[in-house]
Amino acid sequence: MAPGIMPLSCCRAMPKSDGAKKPASEAMPDQRWKLQVFYLCFYGFMTQIRPGESFITPYLLGADKNFTKTEVTNVITPVLSYSYMAVLVPIFLLTDYLRYKPVLVLQSLSHISIWLLLVLGTSILAMQLMEFFYGITMAARIAYSSYIFSLVAPSRYQRMASYSRSAVLLGVFTSSVLGQLCVSLGGVSFLTLNYISLGFVSFGLILTLFLERPRRSLFFNRPREAGDAAVPTELDRMAGGDGGGGTRGWRDMVLCRMLRELGALARQPQLRLWSLWWVFNSAGYYLMLYYAHILWNEISLTTNNHQVYNGGVDAASTLLGAVASFAAGYLKIRWTLWSELVIGVVTAFQAGLLLLMNSTTNIWLCYVAYVLFRGSHQFLVPIAIFQIATSLSKELCALVFGVNTFFATVLKTIITIIVADKRGLGLSVHPQFYVYFGYFTLLAVVYLLAAIGVGVQHSHRRQPVELALAKEPCQLPVEIPAQEKSPEAGTVRA
Repeated sequence: MAPGIMPLSCCRAMPKSDGAKKPASEAMPDQRWKLQVFYLCFYGFMTQIRPGESFITPYLLGADKNFTKTEVTNVITPVLSYSYMAVLVPIFLLTDYLRYKPVLVLQSLSHISIWLLLVLGTSILAMQLMEFFYGITMAARIAYSSYIFSLVAPSRYQRMASYSRSAVLLGVFTSSVLGQLCVSLGGVSFLTLNYISLGFVSFGLILTLFLERPRRSLFFNRPREAGDAAVPTELDRMAGGDGGGGTRGWRDMVLCRMLRELGALARQPQLRLWSLWWVFNSAGYYLMLYYAHILWNEISLTTNNHQVYNGGVDAASTLLGAVASFAAGYLKIRWTLWSELVIGVVTAFQAGLLLLMNSTTNIWLCYVAYVLFRGSHQFLVPIAIFQIATSLSKELCALVFGVNTFFATVLKTIITIIVADKRGLGLSVHPQFYVYFGYFTLLAVVYLLAAIGVGVQHSHRRQPVELALAKEPCQLPVEIPAQEKSPEAGTVRA
């Protein structure tokens, strides 16, 4: 998953009372909400068309800008982590308070600023400012991913969320392929590609202006119609309200109460495990993404733009990630028993891929390792979403993922300060990847040791039952455990 996208599609929808009036999204004429969803998906697709994005690093290191690898690695790129951490919480709150559209406009303006700076900027400060705006666009992705939930009824959440997410993935894939075709077949320069990207993001701003601003949102702008009183939300119950009645200080108190409830939820083993995976593995995953293109430039020293295949590799990794996410939905195992082992094996596989990427001198092997690394991470993302969100209300779901993303961002920033920033160790890209290899190796060891502990506990619990069954097989009823759900089924409760 990309940072900033709030995965609410698996959150539990609150049951409706028989006498409750349909919410506005259900009462809305069919054609209207369908057109709104279609337009939002079209918007999500078009705003991803930035064919120059895969080639920003070779553009900065090439003759157009002529920055050194040290400047790009240790001075310019770290600003992205700092910017993202600084704006994540404010944008998370403003997205809900301002009802999505203003934040989407901010995102479009930031995209335009990025490509104006890439085209016109010549100094390190200008490129650092470009990375700052990049952090804003990443944090603002929450506005698009959560906008869909203001348009449709809870019963349609999962399907509509899959549509909007698919539109984004298709846009990223199309953008990467378009950029690669322009470079390899069209002989387009990186500078011209950035002008093309500037045109697309400017068109994205025009599309943003025609989005309808919703009247409700998750926390600060809840519906107050009479019909909503019969369906109290998580916020109403915590505030002691009845869904539309009193406003007794809930804005000041409810989020604090929800945070306290998160502390109680942290005692659930599966939610705790997958939240920790989200924090620790996501931090390492995005650090690898930030510096992979610099590593490719280190391995392949070609000055011929036609032999730079960043766009094709990004397209392949996006496609494999989509396929892996889809396949994960059909994996049916006892997650309470096998979660630690699955996470441990995948993390160990990722550590091996990082070592391969860093030690090979063959750029194609590095490309393949990168694609497999991203695919393996995207394989676990929908499983994590399901395991975390399946028993939560949509309010708590949003808060859990927001907290997880924030802690992952803080950890990523700490590692960046220590490892990459010139004020820390200031390591070049190859030593950095050895650090990331060690980081994932340590995580894999911890997960696999936890898997062994779970296996030992499970075998100890089974032994007394087996002995009892052997002694008195006719006197003890045998309970067949219910098959655990997969992320593909049962993710929304109407």
